[in-house]
Amino acid sequence: MTVNTNTMISITEANQNFSKVARLVDEHGTTLILKNNVPRYLVIDFHTLEKAKIADNEDLLAISERFLQKNMEAYKVLAK
Repeated sequence: MTVNTNTMISITEANQNFSKVARLVDEHGTTLILKNNVPRYLVIDFHTLEKAKIADNEDLLAISERFLQKNMEAYKVLAK
């Protein structure tokens, strides 16, 4: 995962100005909240999450397809 340093915000600032956090998420898709200068929380746009979930499913389908193609002869033998 790539993190944009412009979207990092301290937990104190996030607590005092959550609208700034929401605005950063709207503009960039994610915001990283730091606690004691250490990345602690990731705020992510719901639509970004949904897109990532779809990509994971597509990766799974691609892996399944490759596995089926690789073992097609064994499946044909088993089907007899």
